[in-house]
Amino acid sequence: MKAGSKAALSAGLKTVLSLPMSMLLTACSGSPSVGVLGAYFPDWLFCVTGGVALTVIVHVLAYRRGYGGWLTPPAIVYPALTVLFSIVLWAVGFNL
Repeated sequence: MKAGSKAALSAGLKTVLSLPMSMLLTACSGSPSVGVLGAYFPDWLFCVTGGVALTVIVHVLAYRRGYGGWLTPPAIVYPALTVLFSIVLWAVGFNL
């Protein structure tokens, strides 16, 4: 096979594959937002707020029952719990 025909084949393959590949790279059909009293907020904002609230509840319950020592180091545990709760709320609440 000649070098020129190889380049033409490669260019033809790129042309044929460009349409299906561009269809796979399309964006979301709508923005993931929630309307509250006429204003739209991103859904992740509610999930992070709920994640922080659930982390505070876990903190209070753990220390009241004497398990607060298990949540160490707090600089790692509490952000990790917030992320975990936020992702769970997002998956459950927005049917992910």
